[in-house]
Amino acid sequence: MTTIAVLGAGKIGEALLSGLIKAGRAPSDLLFTERFPTRAEELTKTYGISHVDVPTAVERADVVVVAVKPQDIEPLLDEMAPKIPGGKLVVSLCAGLPTKLFERRLPEGTAVVRVMPNTPMLVGEAMAAISGGAHAEDHHLDVVEELLGSVGKVARVPETQQDAVTALSGSGPAYFFYLVEAMIDAGILLGIPRATAADLIVQSAVGAAAMLREGGGHPVMLREAVTSPAGTTIAGIRELEKHGVRAALIDAIEAARDRSIELGKAHEEDDEG
Repeated sequence: MTTIAVLGAGKIGEALLSGLIKAGRAPSDLLFTERFPTRAEELTKTYGISHVDVPTAVERADVVVVAVKPQDIEPLLDEMAPKIPGGKLVVSLCAGLPTKLFERRLPEGTAVVRVMPNTPMLVGEAMAAISGGAHAEDHHLDVVEELLGSVGKVARVPETQQDAVTALSGSGPAYFFYLVEAMIDAGILLGIPRATAADLIVQSAVGAAAMLREGGGHPVMLREAVTSPAGTTIAGIRELEKHGVRAALIDAIEAARDRSIELGKAHEEDDEG
């Protein structure tokens, strides 16, 4: 069996560990690192997975999953580099960080796969995009697809598209949450109690998502099916268009893409400096 180490057991790291166990992985085949002892004890108690230090993790694991925040990557790579043997597969879940950053800092020939997951991983409904680095081959991507398939869907994309993916699906859940929050507030404004408004909107969101995924219809067709001539929906849509909601959303995704690019360049400059 492949041994998998997750470096950084925050929400995403824990979600991956939980998903792997639910998919049938034995806790004995998993390892994790965590800076805070109380958090480490909690995870070991919950999942039965061994908490180890970084050198132990990279030496013992066949696959090393890096799940720390981008700003924490430099000290982690410093700790990993002297201890990681050749032939390891390194999987990065760090937003904005290119595979070449890992390849420069880790032993020559290290296979690196860049992943952009999102927070629905917490409920087994993630959308993850994966890209191989210079030394990653198809069988490495197959391994990563299998791992991430336990917590959602996976798509292969060129690494040149990863910053756009980060903005689109990586940040995407936040846009949906923002929209749901605004709709709940509108319900309250119209006199509906908060709890009732939340139930109405959340279930509507769940149902709409199911129609998109299972029905396979284009969003325009599904929207038009709800939009009767001179009806209530078209009156609401007119206001959304009048206030430029579509354009604002596109601008927001472009801004998130640009920030992802900035994160990668910042670490590039730090490394070269």
